[in-house]
Amino acid sequence: MSSLNVYGVALASRFLLGSAGYPSPQVLADSIAASGAEVVTVGLKRTLAAGGDNGFIDIVRAAMRERGARLLPNTAGCRTAREAIALAHMARELYGTPWIKLEVVGDEHTLQPDPWGTVEAAAQLIRDGFAVFPYCTDDLVTCQRLLDVGCEVLMPWGAPIGSGQGLINPFALRTLRARLPGVPLVVDAGIGAPSHAAAAMELGFDAVLLNSAVSQAVDPVRMARAFGLAIEAGRAAFEAGVMAPQEMAVASTPVSGHPFLIP
Repeated sequence: MSSLNVYGVALASRFLLGSAGYPSPQVLADSIAASGAEVVTVGLKRTLAAGGDNGFIDIVRAAMRERGARLLPNTAGCRTAREAIALAHMARELYGTPWIKLEVVGDEHTLQPDPWGTVEAAAQLIRDGFAVFPYCTDDLVTCQRLLDVGCEVLMPWGAPIGSGQGLINPFALRTLRARLPGVPLVVDAGIGAPSHAAAAMELGFDAVLLNSAVSQAVDPVRMARAFGLAIEAGRAAFEAGVMAPQEMAVASTPVSGHPFLIP
């Protein structure tokens, strides 16, 4: 499987894994190892709300060390561009990385990203020297605006975050892939099963980011491994070229007397 290049960094794994909601620190560490992920996200706002990380980041970093994985702080829980910008600066100071997953929530029911707030925050953070990974919807115009302000990667949702519904609008996702051919696209949010992740990769998306589908599984470690395999398989299928669907049956056994095509 070919590597993924984002902000000048080559990643062998196309699986980005969240770190929230695991049954125990050990399960989290084992899940990171089983996933093969080289990028792990962490929500600074949730950490601060809990009164500090209590060694949480050390656990994550220890699990990532052998793979040379990278930490991707996020601004989950922010409701305004100003709040997200302030939290991103805090994350850079605490974790020593310019990488930031930008989230600006616009709707409390669906947790849908605020397109205006996201673009506003992304523009400022890019000027401030951050490598911004913006969480957005599958709206093409919003994605184009994020690229216009300097984002080099986009993270459109597959479905509302934590819903596990999979890819609810394949048409929009296919449109993004077709209209933005050179842009790294990461399906982020809504993935519930390994088959959903494989489907995203078969569409030509470059990576998948998820959290709840692993952390809330009966066996998170085995599920992390399952997702790693599904993402690898989906990418391999895309690179190999998935056959076009047909509206009617087409005989798979040749009737010309030749088992292979002869030029």
